Amino acid sequence: NLNTSYGKMSKYQDQLNSGKVLTRPSDDPVVAVKGMGYRVDIDKIGQFTRNLNEVNSWIDTTDEALDQVGTALHRVQELLTQASNDTNSTDERKKIEAEISQIQQQIRDVANTKMGENYIFSGTNTSTPLYTDTELGTLSTAPGLEKSIQINVFDGVNMAVNTPGLQLFSSIDNALTNVSNVLKSNTSTSTQIGALITNIQDQTGKVLEQRAIVGASQNRAEIMGNRLSLQEVNVTKQLSQNEDTDYAKTITEMTTQESIHQAALSVGSKIIQATLVDFIR
Repeated sequence: NLNTSYGKMSKYQDQLNSGKVLTRPSDDPVVAVKGMGYRVDIDKIGQFTRNLNEVNSWIDTTDEALDQVGTALHRVQELLTQASNDTNSTDERKKIEAEISQIQQQIRDVANTKMGENYIFSGTNTSTPLYTDTELGTLSTAPGLEKSIQINVFDGVNMAVNTPGLQLFSSIDNALTNVSNVLKSNTSTSTQIGALITNIQDQTGKVLEQRAIVGASQNRAEIMGNRLSLQEVNVTKQLSQNEDTDYAKTITEMTTQESIHQAALSVGSKIIQATLVDFIR
């Protein structure tokens, strides 16, 4: 009984020192298994959080790139409005065309934007640029350019992180090529040039549509981040309730056990009488 009492006090002392009710799985297999499950959940939440950070990086980079495209197209509209004036000479329109050609090159460069080592507008073929030759406007023919990349951000929940840009940028590029051809022509009229503005406005509208989709993805990612944070707090709390020492309860139980132990020692001293040798000492 004394040995058993020592064992119980040692267990309570370990719980107070470690802050955990378990020192080994055999102490309580049910609690140990539940604790393993909670730790797996916390590890998964950590991975989902890292995935979500990757999602936010892709989305933010895409939004910034599309903003640059929208700004460039707005500048093209201004130049076309200026060129549509009949007071402009052929040489002046060619100068305007030269600037628009530079804007076209700039948009092609934006189409080849990278996030880390990945081309963000090349669908699932992230190792290949959308434009293999920005000077000539040569689009890539690699497979997967129109597919979206899915990243797992929660159990059974995937998010598309990229904006496949083949159709968008090819449409913009064709529109700007048409603008350049009209402005280069010596016979172009202000009516023909004015008609180009409507087409550029349509392209701007397509860019805004894509930005709206990206904005919705940003909102969803933010909501998912909040959900992960709440889930982490909840699971951590459950893990604490499952394994952490209840100090008030443990101290009370240890004090009680110490009293029992002292009583056992007192009884033992009466049972085990001193011998003549003890008196001689």
